[in-house]
Formats: sequence, structure tokens, C-alpha cells
Amino acid sequence: MSSAVEPATAASDSESAGPPVDPDYPVSPVPLHARKPFFSLAVVLLGFTIFTPTMLAGAALGTAFSFWKLMVVIAAGSAILGVYVAMMGFVGARTGLTTVVMARYSFGTRGSKLASILLGGTQIGWYGVIIGTIGDLTAQALGWDSYLARASVMIAASILMCITACYGYRGMYWVSLVSTPLILALACWVVFRSLEEVGGFSGLVSVQPQTTMTIALAITTVVGTFVSAGTQAPNWTRFARSGSQAVWACVIGFLLGNGLMILFGAIGAITFHEGDFVLILYNLGLVGWGLVLLFGNLWKSNADTAYAFGVAGAELFRKPRKTPFVIGGCVIGTALALTGVHNHLVDYLSLLGTFIPPLGGVIIADFLCRWRRGIPEGYTPQPVHWRNLAVYAVAAFLAWLSGEFEVGIPPLIGIVAAIALTMFLHRVFGNSSADREVSTSTV
Repeated sequence: MSSAVEPATAASDSESAGPPVDPDYPVSPVPLHARKPFFSLAVVLLGFTIFTPTMLAGAALGTAFSFWKLMVVIAAGSAILGVYVAMMGFVGARTGLTTVVMARYSFGTRGSKLASILLGGTQIGWYGVIIGTIGDLTAQALGWDSYLARASVMIAASILMCITACYGYRGMYWVSLVSTPLILALACWVVFRSLEEVGGFSGLVSVQPQTTMTIALAITTVVGTFVSAGTQAPNWTRFARSGSQAVWACVIGFLLGNGLMILFGAIGAITFHEGDFVLILYNLGLVGWGLVLLFGNLWKSNADTAYAFGVAGAELFRKPRKTPFVIGGCVIGTALALTGVHNHLVDYLSLLGTFIPPLGGVIIADFLCRWRRGIPEGYTPQPVHWRNLAVYAVAAFLAWLSGEFEVGIPPLIGIVAAIALTMFLHRVFGNSSADREVSTSTV
């Protein structure tokens, strides 16, 4: 029997003899020689979460809580999100695999198609929403009324994002490296103007809530901003040189970066009654800077989205290249935006966000139970891992019930239920018969 090894270690020897088909290794472990330094990984993940639409979630919170209670809500929600994504990121770094490929080991080679369809399909929908948003906000800024003008912007922006995603990790790194500091500088300047608007920090703290929201709903809002996208953190953390690097990069991106965007949106809503800093810049007469913030921010975030459905497509159809699926998904997403469907997708895609986090919960728990010592070299997953699929179905149902009855935090309930049930069943029944022989060889 072969011994258990890190998949990246096993792959690095076999792939060193020749160039890989795709330098981003969409369906195979990232070998050690292709891993990236911590700074590079942190830049990519921070660029992923510095996302202006997240401000709209912050805007909803900003008018519902006093400042210090708001800070507690943001800290709690960001901590939950950060811990979950850091765990997913750790799995990605240890295995060298994307989320959808890791799902092969947790759900089986056929069962993993559920993950590819859910994650890839949802990301294509969000891609279309963002493309449509770019077209609408650009037309609003420049006073364009014609459909042709909006459509031209959508197509041009989509081509730019598609090319960036086709370049893979390297393309997203350079875009994030250039745009993220500029976006943060603009955001900090708007915060400074916001403080002037209310008489400084003391004035901001003294503003009283104008609406009401429960603490549970508020924390759910914070967690929900990026929990679905965070489930795909392994797409990038698989390039980390160690599990600890992946964890800290996720903390920077999803706890710090996402938390800042929510806080910025809350401050904008309190002071200018508008959570989106792009629209605040428009209202201040700074249309040019507003467009810079709009394009710079959504360019890198949507390129990450295109990359995510590219690697999901490669897994779904078992192809070694992501580029055809990046291009195909971008075409579909752009078509959705051009037909105006993006205006009706947001609620539906948000609902899907309830069903995605339990996938991550099963993958995390399955890794901890079965793969901590590494995936055995040459191991072939079984076609369907029915037990883990059943756990996912139960956890997703509990998360959905939580949302329907407004009890608890749906994404958190889905994740915790998936982890707890997976570990419980593994402790009671052990490995499945298909894995038992492999498991004994790794001890």
C-alpha cells in the first residue's frame, strides 16, 4: 500500500518533468514549486473581499444600531465568517485542491457534481449581477439613457474581467495589488468626509438608530455577505506554502477586509444616508473618482468570480483547463445582464447562499476525520459518498428552516450542523467500506 502523503508533494515530482496543461492546476493539487508567498496570497484574498456591494449590508446595519453596538455586531459576524473561511483555507493549503475537487473526496466523484453545479452556477449568476450593476451605474454617472450605451459598457467590462480570470492567479494578483490600495485610500477619504458631515467622531457616536433589527438578523447579515464566496477560499489558499499562511491570509481578507467594507457602508448610511461609496462620490460631484472606485473594485472581484466558475466547470466536466469554462461562464453571465435578468437574480442567489455553507462544513469535518495525515497517493474516491451527502441535505434543510422561521443564524447553523453530524457519524460508523482499506494503510 502507498503511504499517505500531501497531494501537492506527490504531484510536484510527477509534474516537474514538463509544463502543466494549465498553470493554475484547476483539477490537480498545486505542486510545492508553484506555491506563492504569504504577501501574494494576502493581496489576492484582500482584493477579493474589498467589494463595494458589501457596503449595502453595512448600510442596513448602520441605521439600526448605536455605534458601539454596531461595532460588536460587525466584530461578531466577521469573527464567525473569518473562522469558517480560515478553516476552509487551511484545508485548501493542506490538500492543494480547489473546493470542488476536494468535494470529490467528501461526496464521491459523482456526488461532487452537486458542489460544482451549486458553486459554479451561483458564481455565474453573481457575475451577471455585477456586470449589470457596472452598466447601470456607469450610465447613471455619465447621464446615458440608451440601452446601447449600457450594453457596450457591460460587454467591455466583461471582456476585461474574463481576460483577467483566464490569466488565473497571476492576473488576479496584479489587479489586486494595484487597485486595492487605491480603493482603500478612496474609502478612507470618504470616511473622513463623513466624519466632517456629522461633527467628527463624537458626532458619529452620538447618532441614534432610526430603524430596528434583531442582533441575530444583523449577525446573519454580516456572515451572509461573503460566506458563500468564502466556501471557495481553497481556490486561492491552495497556493499557500503552509496551512498557517492560509489561515492568516483568510483572517486578513475575510475578517479585516470584509469587516471594513461593512463598517464603511454603515458610516456612509449614518452620515450621507447612502451606503455605497460610489454613489456618495457621485453625489459629491466626484464622478471620475466614483467610476475609478466602481471599475477598480468590481473588476478584481468579478475576475475572482469568473475564476471560481472556471475551476468548477473544469471539475464538473473533468477537463484539465479552466479557460474554456471561464469564457463560457462569462458569456452566460453577460447575456443575463444584457437581458436585464440580473435585476431579479439577487434574492434567488442569496437563497442559494443558505445551501452552500453546509458543503464547506462537510468538507472541513471530512478532512479532519479522514485526511489530516494526507490523501494517499493514487487513491481514487468512491463514486458517491452517500453518508456525507445525507449530512449535507440535513444541514442545508436546517439552515433553510432557520431562515424561514427567523431563528438563529442560517449560514452558521448549516455549517455547525454539517460539521457536527459528519464527525458524529464518522465516530459511530468509522470509515465507509470503500475507504476502510485505505484508512488502515495510513495509520
